[in-house]
Amino acid sequence: MAPDQQPLVEFWRLRRSESPDLPDAMPASWAFGATPAHADELLALVLAGVKTGTASSLWDYEHSGEPLPEEGELSIILDGTGAPRAVIETTRIRIVPLGEVDEEHAHAEGEGDRSLASWREVHERYWRLHSENPRGFAPDMPVVCERFRLLYP
Repeated sequence: MAPDQQPLVEFWRLRRSESPDLPDAMPASWAFGATPAHADELLALVLAGVKTGTASSLWDYEHSGEPLPEEGELSIILDGTGAPRAVIETTRIRIVPLGEVDEEHAHAEGEGDRSLASWREVHERYWRLHSENPRGFAPDMPVVCERFRLLYP
């Protein structure tokens, strides 16, 4: 086992000791955002119960080859230092063109004033700066809208 995996393994062992119904297999771990500061900011919203949704570029998934999130899937959420801090369960996935992301989803993401206008501005800027695919941003790009619930803490 890689040394950097040990904190994740221990975190998952503790979560399973508290909730034996969790699966043996450790779920994928990841952080929100593109920078350590952004990861911490968004994690704080999750921990406060404000953020119950996230959005990703389908093009980024296609480019990276990473599998799309699935309903019922668990994830370990990392802070800006890479430390495990939370466990979430994906409850809904919708893939829609950017223009069809609705007010309800924007509100669930918990960022800014939680309006659709703010959501569009923030996400356009994010995808223009941080997309992992050569297409970057487009007004009709496909967006993976994910809803989740916080299982721990």
